[in-house]
Amino acid sequence: MSLQTEIEDLWNRYDDGLTADDATAEDADTLDAFLEALEAGEVRAAEPAGGDWQVNEWVKQGILLNFGLREIESREYGDVAYHDVLPLRDTADIGERGSRNTPDGTVIRRGAYVGSDAIMMSPSFVNIGAHVGDGTLVDSCDTVGSCAQIGENVKLGANTLIGGVLEPVEDDPVIVEDGVSLGAGCRVTSGFRVGENSIVGENTLLTPRIPVYDLVDDEVLYGELPPERRAFARYVESSVSDEDLIPGAAYKPAVVATDIETETLEGTEREDALRE
Repeated sequence: MSLQTEIEDLWNRYDDGLTADDATAEDADTLDAFLEALEAGEVRAAEPAGGDWQVNEWVKQGILLNFGLREIESREYGDVAYHDVLPLRDTADIGERGSRNTPDGTVIRRGAYVGSDAIMMSPSFVNIGAHVGDGTLVDSCDTVGSCAQIGENVKLGANTLIGGVLEPVEDDPVIVEDGVSLGAGCRVTSGFRVGENSIVGENTLLTPRIPVYDLVDDEVLYGELPPERRAFARYVESSVSDEDLIPGAAYKPAVVATDIETETLEGTEREDALRE
């Protein structure tokens, strides 16, 4: 059987009541093989397909099985004792591929993929099922959530949060395509998709519940930022503006997207030079 078939079969048994106590050594081998495939980039929670993205539901099932069919164990990392169902990822391969992870706080959980020539600054955290592409910078105080798909040559500014599919459970993972630059303090959640080569201003919240006013194509979008946009947070008038209890006007958050300006591109190119 293929790995996908084995995971789907194990999921059906789990759905029928299989527990960690009932799981066999063969089941454990399947779970370990699945984690190894994730770490090698051989399987992904979502992947490009014909100009769009295909979400692989069985991969999320495999991740959930690794929690449901394992017991919490006492573990050690350096001088720190912790308790979890999974150990941290072995990072011996990272240096071999030209990637860097600085000490005292770069945490990569089992089942996460980090590409070549990537940089992880401390403290930062990459969760199970996440895929971080070649040449990408994960800056200080960043979190890359479970199953999030981060493309190549992406910059995640300091204190950026990329939401996962497990906390809370979501249908689709966050997707940040190639060449994107997210400013410090950005939040991308709930399966939002950031189009390639877009530049997002600091402290911008990208979530399907907040509208994106795309001034390039003159339309309002939810859940996505088109490619090659400069996006930033703004506030627009709210439907409760005329509420008697609210003095003055009331506003709600929004995102405005425009063409990328030349000086904005020049700024990101100077940052790229620092990473060479």
